[in-house]
Amino acid sequence: MVTVEQVLELMVEPAYKPMTYQELEKEFKIDGAQEFKDFLQLLTGLENDGRVFRGKGERYGLPERMDLVRGRLQAHAKGFGFLIPENREHADVYIGANDMKGAMNGDILLVKVTKRGAAGGKLEGEIVKIVKRSVARVVGTFQHHETYGFVLPDDKRINRDIFIPQNAFMGADEGQKVVVNIVNYPEGKAAAEGEIIEILGHKNDPGVDILSIIRKHGLPEAFPDEVMAEAEKAPDSITEEEIVQQGRRDLRGERIVTIDGADAKDLDDAVQVVRLENGNYKLGVHIADVSYYVREGSKLDQEAYNRGCSVYLVDRVIPMLPHRLSNGICSLNPQVDRLTMSCEMEFDAETMKVVKHDIFTSVIRTTERMTYTNVKLIITGEADEELKERYAHLLDDFSVMAELSGKLRKRRMNRGAIDFDFKESKVIVDEEGKPVDIIQRERSVAEMLIEEFMLAANETVAEHFHWLKVPFLYRIHEDPDQEKLMNFAEFVTNFGHALRGGRGSSVHPKSLQALLEDIKGTKEETVISTVMLRSMKQAKYDAESTGHFGLAAEFYSHFTSPIRRYPDLVIHRVIREILEAEGRGLSDKRHEYLAGRMSDIATQSSERERVAVDAERDTDQLKKCEFMLDKVGEEFVGMISSVTGFGMFIELPNSVEGLIRLSDMNDDYYNFHENQLALIGERTSKIYRIGDEVKIRVARVNMDDHTIDFEMADAPKGGTGTRDRIVERFTGRGARGGEGGFGGGRGGKGRGKGGFGEGSKAGGAPGGGRGKRSESGPAGGVSGGGRGKRGKGGAGGSVGVSPAGGQGEGRKAGASPAGGSWGASAGMGGRWGGSASDGEKNDAYYAERRRAAKADKAAGGDAPAGGGGSNGIGGSRGGGGGGKAAGGRGLKAVAKKAGGKRKRK
Repeated sequence: MVTVEQVLELMVEPAYKPMTYQELEKEFKIDGAQEFKDFLQLLTGLENDGRVFRGKGERYGLPERMDLVRGRLQAHAKGFGFLIPENREHADVYIGANDMKGAMNGDILLVKVTKRGAAGGKLEGEIVKIVKRSVARVVGTFQHHETYGFVLPDDKRINRDIFIPQNAFMGADEGQKVVVNIVNYPEGKAAAEGEIIEILGHKNDPGVDILSIIRKHGLPEAFPDEVMAEAEKAPDSITEEEIVQQGRRDLRGERIVTIDGADAKDLDDAVQVVRLENGNYKLGVHIADVSYYVREGSKLDQEAYNRGCSVYLVDRVIPMLPHRLSNGICSLNPQVDRLTMSCEMEFDAETMKVVKHDIFTSVIRTTERMTYTNVKLIITGEADEELKERYAHLLDDFSVMAELSGKLRKRRMNRGAIDFDFKESKVIVDEEGKPVDIIQRERSVAEMLIEEFMLAANETVAEHFHWLKVPFLYRIHEDPDQEKLMNFAEFVTNFGHALRGGRGSSVHPKSLQALLEDIKGTKEETVISTVMLRSMKQAKYDAESTGHFGLAAEFYSHFTSPIRRYPDLVIHRVIREILEAEGRGLSDKRHEYLAGRMSDIATQSSERERVAVDAERDTDQLKKCEFMLDKVGEEFVGMISSVTGFGMFIELPNSVEGLIRLSDMNDDYYNFHENQLALIGERTSKIYRIGDEVKIRVARVNMDDHTIDFEMADAPKGGTGTRDRIVERFTGRGARGGEGGFGGGRGGKGRGKGGFGEGSKAGGAPGGGRGKRSESGPAGGVSGGGRGKRGKGGAGGSVGVSPAGGQGEGRKAGASPAGGSWGASAGMGGRWGGSASDGEKNDAYYAERRRAAKADKAAGGDAPAGGGGSNGIGGSRGGGGGGKAAGGRGLKAVAKKAGGKRKRK
């Protein structure tokens, strides 16, 4: 019988050329009907998994041998995406909006590279096969249309709405947040079809906002009954008998303390520092021995693996382990016996190198439960007499701790570790979940002290087990992409700084840290730090130790938080096995099993970490928007944090960020200069660039998209922006509607008010037709423009004027064709039809605008509005322009088979 391994071994041979199944049948000398049937099933399975590809002439081969790249799709809200290859040596591949072929964010794909930039530049490709679907459920807002409905996804990376047949409503009403199970995925022109499986409540109901984000990211809530049953079996205390049986080192007589936030309940690390007689320092880091209670393969272990880590949302924590464990027997609560995994290190007083270390199981009884605030007061000498008296027995210990942590930090900085000192914020919510304040998180000497001790333990453990050559999990941070670092080096020159030590991959982290020290305290510090961070790769877990660029560490792991991170729990198990083997090492069978599991655990943990970060960011942004709702019209001073082709982002001191759209900057016409990341006025030569301080006014807060719009404080309230002034100047009429839709803008705001009803008009014809794949739609009447399809915008609405051009496809910088009459500034939508993607620009827009300016005398005619919508496919979330009043939605003209976006209310 032919096996999978035999097929793959054949196809990987250099001499192999793709074969038909008949040729493969002969190659493997298959005889008999059943054997042939089994072989076809094996071949089909390999093809379905994407491990084998069937190409021209029905011939089979390995994807990588047939110029195909396998990877995961990272979709963008604008409609395009990037393939992140499984082969980390392969560059990312850009996939245009028109080439997505119904693929959704996270899908596993096979992609054919169709275009390569010069000198190893950017790659572009097209999807050949969707190997595995990633999105099974979608959270969104339900729109009811009598005989059918649509769900508008909360995840903007899913930029086509989900069609819901009438029999799958499950009683959902207009405006409710729902969870949809996808029944049929999008294909060709057809939209994805789904069925509602859960109604979360109306989008404006308290608590539904956070619940929607939890469902959107697939975060678990309650633990399954069988998991809770196992957790309940955990003891409340430990016995002398089990301490003796396990041969644990007894440290209960040592002065060991925990240092955490005042509201922390899961205390998983404790520390101790002693100055030895030889002048060296002994640092003990003692971590809760969670692996003793969460056994491999148990229900608790399976649940922890699936969750990957604890998730810290604005108003709640979704723990990796039940509170029975995390806040109970595994928490190093004060003055009670707890089982721990310890790492003791002796540091040379002069060089701060580890001269001796020991890793062992132990039992401790912490002396005190300290808080960051109190430790900071003690170390800085700001403690009052009451605090000093309370912790008199520990004052000398904290003095030695501060001394050691300072030396460890200095050693780390000297070797080139990068230390980003970002100001983090925390949204404070009341009992009902409403935001009442935004405060800055403090990173005091106490936090940095614990940080240094944990880093030292993580490095020591990683190096120890690396040299033992046992299966292990490491935390790695790969070297930055050469091109990104070169761009960053050029960027900092705009501020008068230089990146020393070479360019590209030759740049040592020490050069980056030197730059951070140079800019400390300057107005551009936050901006340069942010751009530097974005120039680097994300840290992740891996079964191989390849080093940590940001820490300038050769070996690094996560050992110190097994209560809230699964990789820490896994390596604790490995450590226990090695210690219990007493020098014999792992058996060959066990070694092979663990080695096979580590890559999978690393990938799963990295993915779950990414989900947790995204969910935390989403809830943070949601509550920041809600916090700013009652501040519309108020003025603040902020700093420009980002500049793009469609405007600039302003960050306020409380970390709230909002966008000033280019179309709302009404004192000049501004051009985006990508290399300088600046907006420069044509007439006044006024420059806005990252790091500049500006005074803004809060203009709008969009709770559906979780976005905030600012405007310059010196702009007239409710005044028209650049685009509106152009339209009024050259047409003698009001500006068209908002960002598009069916026969009118989003909300249909022009000089009249657009209706949401079918065929709403304003004394004119209904909205224009739908643009075909490669052409613009016909011009609409007074009421509004048409709707584009698959990346080409519909015609702009006009009055007696030829239609506007279609929308650009939305490629990377400078690759998009021109837009409509006012041009597509960045290929993602008409300049006035919608927002453009970062860094994209279209010179056709500027040329057209200058031509229009020369036609000053012709102000009596009507100019068409720009085509295209803000999302770059099918005019999604943005069709053509309206006339004197925005048009209706024309719902009957658009059935499910259209497969495009329905306009959001």
